[in-house]
Amino acid sequence: MLSDGYVQANTADYASFYASYRLSPTEDFNFGYDVVDAIAARTPDALALLHISNEGEERRFTFFDIMEQSARAANFFCRLGIKKGDKVLLIMKRSYQYWFVNVALCKIGAVMIPATGQLLSHDISYRCNASSATTVICANDPYIIQAVEGALPSCPTVRTCVLTGGSKENWLDFDAETAKESPAFPRPTGEAATCAADPMLIYFTSGTTGFPKMARHSFLYPLGHIATARYWHTNRPGGIHFTISDTGWAKAGWGKIYGQWLCETAIFAYDFDRFDPPRVLEMIQKHRITTFCAPPTMYRMMTQNDLAANYDLSSLEHCCSAGEALNPEVFSDWKRQTGQAIYEGFGQSETTCCLGTFPGMQIQLGSMGRPVPDYVIDLLDENGKPSAEGEHGEICIRTQEAVPLGLFMGYYRDELSTTRSWYDGYYHTGDVAWRDADGYFWYVGRKDDLIKSSGYRIGPFEVESALLEHEAVLEAAVTGVPDPLRGQIVKATIVLKPGYEGTDTLKKDIQEHVKRMTAPYKYPRLIDFVDSLPKTASGKIRRVELRKG
Repeated sequence: MLSDGYVQANTADYASFYASYRLSPTEDFNFGYDVVDAIAARTPDALALLHISNEGEERRFTFFDIMEQSARAANFFCRLGIKKGDKVLLIMKRSYQYWFVNVALCKIGAVMIPATGQLLSHDISYRCNASSATTVICANDPYIIQAVEGALPSCPTVRTCVLTGGSKENWLDFDAETAKESPAFPRPTGEAATCAADPMLIYFTSGTTGFPKMARHSFLYPLGHIATARYWHTNRPGGIHFTISDTGWAKAGWGKIYGQWLCETAIFAYDFDRFDPPRVLEMIQKHRITTFCAPPTMYRMMTQNDLAANYDLSSLEHCCSAGEALNPEVFSDWKRQTGQAIYEGFGQSETTCCLGTFPGMQIQLGSMGRPVPDYVIDLLDENGKPSAEGEHGEICIRTQEAVPLGLFMGYYRDELSTTRSWYDGYYHTGDVAWRDADGYFWYVGRKDDLIKSSGYRIGPFEVESALLEHEAVLEAAVTGVPDPLRGQIVKATIVLKPGYEGTDTLKKDIQEHVKRMTAPYKYPRLIDFVDSLPKTASGKIRRVELRKG
């Protein structure tokens, strides 16, 4: 699709790339028809999805297959009474049917709500009731089924439950029912037709400090991922892209469907139950993955497997990472063993990739990169004034002149949260960073997580990165605790690697290490050793719980 008028640019000349990037979507843009079906009509045999089940079963689907299977699913959903605007909760893990369902709901105009398979019954109840979901579609997983069935008595708006990959009493069998339907689903007209400004999906935010909010995106959202996929991931026609993510997370929208198919890149999906580094490395080797994206923790685990000696990863052309600190040691280990650098990016459930390091740009280790075209990003201080070079400021996306295509529409049914974060012509992300003389952004932490000690503002991100460089530290979270003299002091909560004991001597060694790695005033004056850190279902550290402890 990028050859059909979508921008092509040379990222090596960042200024020209940023200035020349333009998108002009039609008012009725619909990813299902204008991307999937359009590619199927032009190159029907092009590979769209390569899916490997947890048991190793391989399935290949062309764009023509996706067009037909999504049409069957759309016909089935219409038979169930699902219509434009209806909310549909998906708990599908990495089941191959997810791609049929996603495109089908897009064609109908129903609002898709992805959810992770780790949710408990009360989590599902909250999501169904907050959104007024009418339908729940699930993978055939006993844990998910039990959680959904436990939630249903308190979900009055849910009319129908659909199961993929199996059958069960009181559930509709997706595979059997869609097989009965026509492989054609004409584009709706009149009141049933979608327009670009209509809501297309809702992401529930991670909720590190409270109940998850509903970030609602329009039908323009997929186009916001052109920059994500084409210029950050460097996806291309004929390539195979592998992003490690459950389909319940916004990261799946970044790397498992929209931008990749706009680039006519095949998506690789491995439906594993537990991340197994050697197994994932075997998949990259066997299936000749060309572009890859994973969080730093997974890169760290993979580098422990003597990659050069045990795997042929020569197919890799480009690697990316986002979501947490990319430790310099991990970057260096991965590059030494594979020859590939890791390009960082930044964004939220409310955005597409809005900061990134692109090919041709000099990699600054630890930096998130520079603004993605279509995003104008300023750093604002506590008074709403621009922060000076090198000073901390909140990452704010300017919307006075235009709203980026990838930016959300607002928090559904939560006007208060919307107005608290989107005002004075800016969307305020709540994340704090600083910018250097070359325009690179450096992450500091969440606005609420900043530590103010003896007049200094200390971001947990930099201290945690320094802690992770210590040979004994497996995981670390940094918070501020009250102090009568300094206002706050830095506290580190640390999970040690196997074989290490949390002695006073080790505490002192870790403190001295941090002093060597960063400004001495940032070192943790308090250190607690724990067996595990409290986290959200998406794996983000819940510092609010640590601050209570």
